[in-house]
Amino acid sequence: MPKFVLDGREISFEPGETVMEAAWREGIEIPHYCWHPGLSVAANCRMCLVQIESGRQMAMPQLTFDEAKGEYVPATKPKLQPACQLAAAEDMVVSSTNDEVKKAQASVQEFLLLNHPVDCPICDQAGECKLQDYYYEHQGTLKRKLTEPVHKPKGVRFGPTIVYDAERCIMCTRCIRVCDEVAKDHVLDMRERGNKNEIIVAPGRQLDHKYTLMTEHVCPVGALTSRDFRFKARVWFLKSGEGVCTGCATGCNTHIDFDPRYGKVYRLRPRDNEAVNAFWMCDDGMMTYQRHATDRVLTPTSGRGEDRIPIGERQAIELAAEKLEGVEPSKLAVVLSAQQTTEDNLALSKLAGALGADRLYLAALGGWEGDDILRSDDNNPNRAGATQAAGGATLRTVRDLIDDVQSGDVQGVLALGWASAERLEELAPLASLDAVVSLSSHVGALVAAAEVVIPVADVFEVDGSFVNAKGMTQAFRAVLSTPAGIEPGWQAISALGAALGKDLGFGDLDGLRKGLSDSAEAAQ
Repeated sequence: MPKFVLDGREISFEPGETVMEAAWREGIEIPHYCWHPGLSVAANCRMCLVQIESGRQMAMPQLTFDEAKGEYVPATKPKLQPACQLAAAEDMVVSSTNDEVKKAQASVQEFLLLNHPVDCPICDQAGECKLQDYYYEHQGTLKRKLTEPVHKPKGVRFGPTIVYDAERCIMCTRCIRVCDEVAKDHVLDMRERGNKNEIIVAPGRQLDHKYTLMTEHVCPVGALTSRDFRFKARVWFLKSGEGVCTGCATGCNTHIDFDPRYGKVYRLRPRDNEAVNAFWMCDDGMMTYQRHATDRVLTPTSGRGEDRIPIGERQAIELAAEKLEGVEPSKLAVVLSAQQTTEDNLALSKLAGALGADRLYLAALGGWEGDDILRSDDNNPNRAGATQAAGGATLRTVRDLIDDVQSGDVQGVLALGWASAERLEELAPLASLDAVVSLSSHVGALVAAAEVVIPVADVFEVDGSFVNAKGMTQAFRAVLSTPAGIEPGWQAISALGAALGKDLGFGDLDGLRKGLSDSAEAAQ
């Protein structure tokens, strides 16, 4: 591969790459605001100016003050170029740290802060703001402007999800390019010039497409804020873990930002993965974190409706085992879940095999509005993983399950997860069965129809994996502790198997995962 030299370090690059792209790929940050690896080049912030030190030097005229003459005299200085726009060339020598570049960076930074309100104590971007970072890295001087700053609109609602503060905006145009290039919706633009610049929404419109939160995500300075996250947490109190979005079968990679003091997730952000979601997520996917703390099942229960009562954890396992033992294996329905991890589904599939039950079903949400950007038509993260865990067995639908219950072919149900496309009224036939056991982290129609409910851990609380629509297995780790007395689904299934006198062939997660490759081969 061809190479160039950046600040004394050799950088390999692909033909057609810019200096910025090649440096970013090597983990080197050249200061920038407007450049983003997933967007077109704007080259308008001028923070990434660098000097080409090799070859014929470019120069530009300037006036410098001559102390001896006591007047300004003509002179020249090196002409700097934006790294985001500068094509890398073999044997090129580039500096992003010499004195001339440092002076330019400080000047650009000072210019961008001329009219900035410096309201860091109340800005949600504080703690992850490039204006703050670059001020300390590349400026660090007191403000020289003594006149009143230019005032612009504040707290403007662009739509249902985004609030705009024009005084913080540095006109990097990232948000405009996200709408144009990612969402394919030219709903944002720029008006006026100079220090009167501001971002506006198209007349008669509001910012309401499926990727509005990406405009806030790419904003480097806090001009755009999410109405969901706004004023809820300070980022320096948050820790971040790596996860996979549960919104649909695309399986966007995520950063899970949570406060370890309270065990609470505050937001999801896209995690870069060129093979899956590039740098983006849709709004619905970013909001799936809200499901974690909503309608949780935290206590084992017995009974239905008003007769439902809490019971002990061990009692729930024993009661579930007692009810399932009374069902002929040929009449026992085992319901896998397209929302649960592949490991949970595999454990349940193993239990079905140990019991001799071959009636396997799959519970899944009923679909949503997909697109050709990121959103899969299937709004379940792990339909492929559940199918793989079944080892090639035919998975019938919950609608088939209802029909089989009504015909008498099914007299007991063991179901995993909360998600189903059917409403509780549609699942009414299950109420005629005494042996309906649910293992779930959240309330749902299948859970409400169950006679015995055993709570299990949520996706943020487990090590597991999903298989996305492309067939890619994506593993993730637990970021939160499980509530007291609650175990991951596969562990609860293992305990249920033990209560039924069945050895499922695994003692821990690694042992369970050894069966995944066998299941995948059987499914082919």
